[in-house]
Amino acid sequence: MKALYERGVRPARAQYGALPWRRSQGLEIMLVSTRGTRRWILPKGWPMKGRKPHAAAAREALEEAGIVGKVGKEPIGVYRYIKRGKNGATLPCEVTIFPLEVATERKNWLEKKERIRRWFSVPDAAQAVQESGLSEIIREFGANETEIETNGSAVLQT
Repeated sequence: MKALYERGVRPARAQYGALPWRRSQGLEIMLVSTRGTRRWILPKGWPMKGRKPHAAAAREALEEAGIVGKVGKEPIGVYRYIKRGKNGATLPCEVTIFPLEVATERKNWLEKKERIRRWFSVPDAAQAVQESGLSEIIREFGANETEIETNGSAVLQT
């Protein structure tokens, strides 16, 4: 690890994210906007002490998008991106994604004034995100629509 720092390469920091989905007129994916640039992303955040990765992903979905549902315990993919801080600093991150079947959309939630949430078709969601790895995860999830189930999922308790 020290050798990486000496070469100026920083290891990726772990994050956990939720892929919120529902069946309406076909499979739909919810994306949320980033706070600053208003890019479309999935709800995600840092590991939380005392919470398993899938539970942390579900918590982020509640805080960032005001949604509650059944979260899968097994990840459906991992992607990397560069997080940009307000001061211009960059941080490589690796996000592990868990599926979240949305049961409830709250009218009010923690980050409502900071973010926009919106449902997209699978192709539109894959096109709306900028990270190619995330786009691929969304496409694969949609391609496996007939296999999507929430057996063995945990329900977020708030």
